[in-house]
Amino acid sequence: MDIARPNVAKEKRRKRIIYAVIAVVVLAAITEGLRRLKPAAPTVEKNLVWMDQVKRGPMVRQVRGLGTLVPEEIRWIAARTQGRVDKIILRPGAPVQPGTLILELTNPDVVSNAANAKSQLQAAEAQLAGLRVTLESGLLQAESTAAAAKSNFEQARLQAEVNDELFKDGLVSPVQMKLSKVSAEEAATRHEIEQKRYAFAKDSIKPLLAVQEAEVERLASMSRLRNDELEALQVRASMSGVLSALPVEVGAQVQPGTNIARVADPLKLKAEIRIAETQAKDITIGQLATIDTRNGVVEGRVSRIDPAVQNGTVLVDVTIVNELPRGSRPDLSVDGTIELERLNDVVYVGRPAFGQEKSIVGIFKANGDKLTSTEAARVQVQLGRSSVNTIEILNGLQPGDWVILSDTSSYDSNDRIRLN
Repeated sequence: MDIARPNVAKEKRRKRIIYAVIAVVVLAAITEGLRRLKPAAPTVEKNLVWMDQVKRGPMVRQVRGLGTLVPEEIRWIAARTQGRVDKIILRPGAPVQPGTLILELTNPDVVSNAANAKSQLQAAEAQLAGLRVTLESGLLQAESTAAAAKSNFEQARLQAEVNDELFKDGLVSPVQMKLSKVSAEEAATRHEIEQKRYAFAKDSIKPLLAVQEAEVERLASMSRLRNDELEALQVRASMSGVLSALPVEVGAQVQPGTNIARVADPLKLKAEIRIAETQAKDITIGQLATIDTRNGVVEGRVSRIDPAVQNGTVLVDVTIVNELPRGSRPDLSVDGTIELERLNDVVYVGRPAFGQEKSIVGIFKANGDKLTSTEAARVQVQLGRSSVNTIEILNGLQPGDWVILSDTSSYDSNDRIRLN
């Protein structure tokens, strides 16, 4: 016989409710626990990243840039007159001395002008010579006339004195005596006039010749100018060195002032280094520098800093102190390193691929050395002054710490990584 159990259904319902509540609580706890779990750290191959140890000690601040060797003494030879390149005697690379013929130009007008200027000068010189002969002849004529007038004057004066003595003795009539005096006075006047005429002729020679001489000098200057233009068709070197550039070819038409040849002294070279404008602010004249020519390293000193910025770089001239390696020549590509200062006791590390000097960046610090570390955590590091390969650490790291200096921008969302 069945026994009625009126509370069974009610008990089952209560148990189901309790189980459901427990399941909901457990599910909520699991969800909250999963939410609070940190994402798994990404794994990085240790041999694929660049790691370095933080050190304490002296650090040399340097900046580096690319550049070229250029001659300290360069001289461009410009065309002094219009012409056409007729013949090239030497090509770039040839040694030259002052007066060495490099190329020849042709211009018929220049040749004609030189000949005309020469003929005009010769004509003016002939006219000057003829004028000098004419004036000297006139001066001699005036001198002869003056001498004759003086002789006549002396004779008339003596005759007058004789007649005056004879008149006192009654041997000469009064009329004759007066005539002799009048003749003497006339001779004296003529003598005075001829002397003045001779002096005037003598003094007038110089100004008359000066006019023609000035014309001759003018034409001589013109002739020299035309001759210089004619000689300029023969393009010659003006210094010792090597012909480094010849930007013209046979048949080319050149205008006055056009640079047609460049001569440089290959024994006196300097380095022109281009430094990034952000790194050039601490460069001063006189700082030490090293120049790597790929055939050797030489020392130098900063001699000039270009005040202008071109394409984000500053041009710095470095004068070479010692002898350049064999094979050094103009336009040779070089690497230049300039020493800014020496820091005696600082904490420093290799320069990371990211971050600039005097900034705060996140760097992954390993939990051990390069061999034993298994993971790295991001730390905030304050950077100080930088060099080519090193940078000063102001805060965030201690000597002996190992850090990752490679580009870790792909892990910016992670605070730690695993090192495999």
